[in-house]
Amino acid sequence: MVRRQNDPDSPRFTSLIVLSVGLISCALVYTFLSVILRPSQSSLDPDFGSLLSIDDDGGECCQGITNLELWGAAVKWGSDFKFNTSKQCCQACKAMCTGSDGPCLCDTWVFCGNKDACGSKFGECWLKKQKDTLTPDRQEAGKTVLWTSGIIFGKGEGIIGLETKYGTLHIKLFPECAPHSVAYILELLSLRHCAGCQFHRAEGRGQSWDQEGNHIENAPLGPPFALIQGILEAQGTVFTKIPIEVCPSIRRGSVAWVGSGPEFFISLANHPEWKNSYTVFGSVLPEDMEIAEKIAQLPTKLDVWNNINVSVLEKSVPFMFRRIKTSHGDLSTEEVKSE
Repeated sequence: MVRRQNDPDSPRFTSLIVLSVGLISCALVYTFLSVILRPSQSSLDPDFGSLLSIDDDGGECCQGITNLELWGAAVKWGSDFKFNTSKQCCQACKAMCTGSDGPCLCDTWVFCGNKDACGSKFGECWLKKQKDTLTPDRQEAGKTVLWTSGIIFGKGEGIIGLETKYGTLHIKLFPECAPHSVAYILELLSLRHCAGCQFHRAEGRGQSWDQEGNHIENAPLGPPFALIQGILEAQGTVFTKIPIEVCPSIRRGSVAWVGSGPEFFISLANHPEWKNSYTVFGSVLPEDMEIAEKIAQLPTKLDVWNNINVSVLEKSVPFMFRRIKTSHGDLSTEEVKSE
């Protein structure tokens, strides 16, 4: 499992376990464990489009941020384009983003979904286009704002880089699944530094998962837990907890928060047994996973976090934060300075 060191929720978690043991029979416990520890045989398809996982209701993630109005050139006027739900508005924007590569015709959607507050504007769905999707134009934000807004990244867009001495991990962000998380990442990117950002925990796949991240039958589910863990918080900034956002499951390459951040991890294997315990806000591009594997093989020392054995790097691995620009579908980089 992934845990923050000295997690303050541990006593409460322990109390819940004790209470559960007292209320649930051994037979039910056995049945429960047999379900959540069932091994996975799925693997990550090495295609950009497949990086976005599917949510529990069988449809693609399509979420936005309430009380936020994003600006931009309109490609569909909301006064003549209405839906009943924000998800439908989001899907309408995504429908204009089906090209094989490059930017989308629509990369921003803005919806008015509160019948009482919106009045005649209820259901309006404005589809817009940003000049730069990594720095979306914010018109207004706050409790008095009627709108819900979201952004869409096309194929080859919405990619950031974590540059280490071992290579750059290119990460495709998932704003439709974790809009609050992605908003934080974009805010961090705008600071043009990420002093203090680093990896400090590294655990390989051991004998429990194969090279594709599939669990080996009858093998333990950890430790080790097949991940590298670090922190995404610039020194000198005030971090605000990120709301829990649920959509994709943990797969090889998934980038997710530990709790509400700023601790995060990159998974080296498929972890269906973790279900929706962690907010996934992106995925490492498949061709860069060898870099994550290299970090996982660095020298470590044993430690115990909340009664769980973990492997901590003997020397932490700092990284620089980069924004990745696209030009006709080809990736190019623009370095963001880091201290």
